Amino acid sequence: MTERRITVQDSTQMQEICGSFDENIKALEKQYNVSIVCRGEEIKITGDEKSADSAESAIQAIMHMSDTGQLVNVQTVRYVTSMVDDGEADEIDSLTENGVCLTATGKVVRAKTVGQKKYVDAIKKNTIVFGVGPAGTGKTYLAVAMAVKAFKRHEVNRIILTRPAVEAGEKLGFLPGDLQNKVDPYLRPLYDALFEMLGAETFQKHMERGSIEVAPLAYMRGRTLDDAFIILDEAQNTTSEQLKMFLTRLGHQSKMVITGDTTQIDLPDKRKCGLLEAMKVLRHVEDIYIQEFTNKDVVRHKLVQDIIKAYEKYYNLKGESNASNKGKSFS
Repeated sequence: MTERRITVQDSTQMQEICGSFDENIKALEKQYNVSIVCRGEEIKITGDEKSADSAESAIQAIMHMSDTGQLVNVQTVRYVTSMVDDGEADEIDSLTENGVCLTATGKVVRAKTVGQKKYVDAIKKNTIVFGVGPAGTGKTYLAVAMAVKAFKRHEVNRIILTRPAVEAGEKLGFLPGDLQNKVDPYLRPLYDALFEMLGAETFQKHMERGSIEVAPLAYMRGRTLDDAFIILDEAQNTTSEQLKMFLTRLGHQSKMVITGDTTQIDLPDKRKCGLLEAMKVLRHVEDIYIQEFTNKDVVRHKLVQDIIKAYEKYYNLKGESNASNKGKSFS
């Protein structure tokens, strides 16, 4: 058996590392099959050499996240252990104390994973950024946060958020009201993010002034979008023609962020997905960056990550089964 000892800064940090009712420590013990004892300002890890080393690396990474103001919980532990197991623990050091912006209630919005940090940095450095990955990875939320930050710093004069109005199995045409009332359900996630960043009153004020615009993608046709931060959400539901139209709306002193999840395409013909095509066509174009998130970047409830993994496994097995059946001949 191997023993490893780690000294923490103080009792406050020890409490953050252990978690409520030692839930973080229990998760680490289960993950690496080790015994972890926390006493005073020292953590003692006992287990076989490889497992003890992995648990030590995980705790060191958790300590770094605690130092940079990250919330440490069981979800954090899951993320850290996945990075350690993939040999990527050193990348966690790139997470810093700097937040993206403050919400209307004073909450600090910050990148919680390495993938999110790369995404935020890419938005700062590039004119067009694609954020592609599963649900819950913060693609839209962080894009809106970066838009609000740029708007408050007067780097842009307006924020434009748009989505394609493609139904995900539901029919909304029977709803009462004018066109705006009918498309509002599609745009609700964008409203929610802006409400949190700005507050409902400030958001409404900027909407009335025209400095914030939330509209369906069809409204973008024929326009030139200068001095704006433009976000296209749910881009997996754009056709090739629609996404090309949107990208060519880019004007002077503007930025674009395109987000989407290629596993949730609601188009009748998935082969015509504009996002998949754009990722191939534009991958090597200068000043365009494509950030691909994985299930490790999921920051919603821990079950969301498990659901995504389960579906990936199911579809992979289904694909292998279909491939093997095609290879058989029946007489």
